[in-house]
Amino acid sequence: MPHVIVKMFAGKTEEQKQALTAEIAKALMTAIGSTEKSISVAIEDVAPEDWTEKVYVPEIAGKPDLIYKKPGYDPFA
Repeated sequence: MPHVIVKMFAGKTEEQKQALTAEIAKALMTAIGSTEKSISVAIEDVAPEDWTEKVYVPEIAGKPDLIYKKPGYDPFA
């Protein structure tokens, strides 16, 4: 039962979000054999000015052991 949460900058269209959701679901079915019925995807829009405080610090820097794809940026550099 994978549940994927995508946090991204606000501003994407509903069509872009639907396309992203479809691609994530397809990847889960291909990579780990999930069924479409078992997958859920949530998308959370985050204002760019809130990214470091609301996402980077608690979710990326704060949980390094859970990050399988690290970002190529450092907001503190």
